[in-house]
Amino acid sequence: MSIIAFVGSVFSPYYAWDRSRKPTQPDNYCALNVALYSKHAKRWTMTERGARHCHRDDTQFTIGPSQLRWDGNALVIDINEIGVPLPHRVRGQVRVHADTWFDFSTPIDPSGKHRWGPLAPSAHVEVNLQHPSQQWTGNAYLDSNEGDEPIDRSCHEWDWSRSPMKDGSTAVIYDLQGKTGSQEDKLLALRFKPDGSIENFEAPQRQTLPSTMWRIKRRMRSDSAVQVQEQLEDTPFYQRALLKSKLLGEEVQSFHETLYVPRLVSPVVQAMLPWRMPRRS
Repeated sequence: MSIIAFVGSVFSPYYAWDRSRKPTQPDNYCALNVALYSKHAKRWTMTERGARHCHRDDTQFTIGPSQLRWDGNALVIDINEIGVPLPHRVRGQVRVHADTWFDFSTPIDPSGKHRWGPLAPSAHVEVNLQHPSQQWTGNAYLDSNEGDEPIDRSCHEWDWSRSPMKDGSTAVIYDLQGKTGSQEDKLLALRFKPDGSIENFEAPQRQTLPSTMWRIKRRMRSDSAVQVQEQLEDTPFYQRALLKSKLLGEEVQSFHETLYVPRLVSPVVQAMLPWRMPRRS
């Protein structure tokens, strides 16, 4: 399961169209993306909502009928969404309990206009959905991205992965290719430990993975060949998969994503996006 709360959605065609005509406020382009990959039920929601449907403060972020809130112990996500393209309801609650909270942020591009930081690299999740009926617990990961400009101004593509390690730490690799060539590339390889410390490590060589159905090229840094265990998302500009690889001497299962920005901003893809991202102004 993947849940992303957007303010000024980086993928929003409506935000891109309005921004091209005049300055506009990111709070007018909010969405809660829920992707469920259960063997028994697959769902996708990403209804964008205008500012009059949303509110956020220090402890709560309301997006239409859904909300994220901090109850003092956990991040609580109350989901009440309609899936697309098939209008299946997704309703229930997810609770995220951090093993250790991190106050860390770092640029992922050379200019420092795009930043990322894991809030809870290792966490415990409780999923209790009524629609579809899903009750389970497991390992979770929580992070944050923010930017001062559209992603296409500095980024050509990136590969990102996070790998739980045997000692309870989480290894994260950001492998970003800049828009203007190798001098704009950025590589981050960080290990977040249970005691709250952060350790840089030397990322292994890139391993090439098979292209996706949409012909997206993807790479993963690994000490050995990489195996695609399960393909979760395959779109014209973005892919998400579970991989088996080797990192820091361990066999690991990695959650891996690739974003190919030229496809994202192409007029054809921008025209297609409203079918997966309806809007309520």
